[in-house]
Amino acid sequence: MAIIIDETKRVCIQGITGREGRARAALMLGYGTNVVAGVTPKKAGEEVLGVPVFDSVKDAVTATGGIDISVILVPAKFVKSAALEAIGAGVKLLLIVPDRVPMWDAMEIADAAKTAGAQFIGPNTLGVLSPGRAVIGMMGGKAESAKAWFKPGPVGVISRSGGMSSSTAYYLGKAGIGISTIVHVGGDSVLGMRIPDVALQFENDPDTHAIVIFGEIGGSMEEDLAALMTAGKVTKPVVAYIGGKAAKEGTRFSHAGAIIEGNRGTHISKTTALRNAGAIVVDGFGDLPEAAKKALESTSVRSM
Repeated sequence: MAIIIDETKRVCIQGITGREGRARAALMLGYGTNVVAGVTPKKAGEEVLGVPVFDSVKDAVTATGGIDISVILVPAKFVKSAALEAIGAGVKLLLIVPDRVPMWDAMEIADAAKTAGAQFIGPNTLGVLSPGRAVIGMMGGKAESAKAWFKPGPVGVISRSGGMSSSTAYYLGKAGIGISTIVHVGGDSVLGMRIPDVALQFENDPDTHAIVIFGEIGGSMEEDLAALMTAGKVTKPVVAYIGGKAAKEGTRFSHAGAIIEGNRGTHISKTTALRNAGAIVVDGFGDLPEAAKKALESTSVRSM
């Protein structure tokens, strides 16, 4: 199995006729994602790489018989209206790729999603990839590289950094460790799925036997994951690296979500919480593969 995306999920791309939409459609289709529709207002009747284009998500849902995931690839100022349109059409999972989405827009999307029983990933996310099955977003860049870099296996990867999502999975693969799903939760301060939410999905995935986290200073996602582990809600082995150890107080680090609040969000608070909860926390990014191997050995599961 995999979480979030596989070859059976019916995917729509909002903004498919734009430059980014066309490029990411090529990646998704080339990798095997079941892209059934695209949406761009006033472009109904056109096709992009064989995918029919509709004026609205509602029209796409009606014509295709249902959309499982909508990938939003429109300029940041149009993200809120695109997301609310998809939620209103009954789509239950959105992937919001663009960065610079206004915080208040993201908050409004979150409120609408909660009311409708929907979920979203992002904003400012590279996407989600289940090796050998499907990808949504822009992870891997091109289908050929995505197929070459990421191999199927028993480890789930969650990252707060887009580039390090790919790098983490790549270096695990180089060490002979395959991946069930890679999830970039996004770098903004207001997010849909957070690290703890994704970890709970991996906990319930029978093909994921260990979880690797690329975390960062700021926010409380890693401490919240530690709380789930302590409560026995995440029982699978967790291996983590937390970036930003050398950052001084007041330093801007990477993403909008990397904000330290009181005693939470610091490098030491995150690493201490995770270690106390039973996670393997490594000091160097390059130590992740060996630590992941040890975590898998404790489960008696092969790495590939």
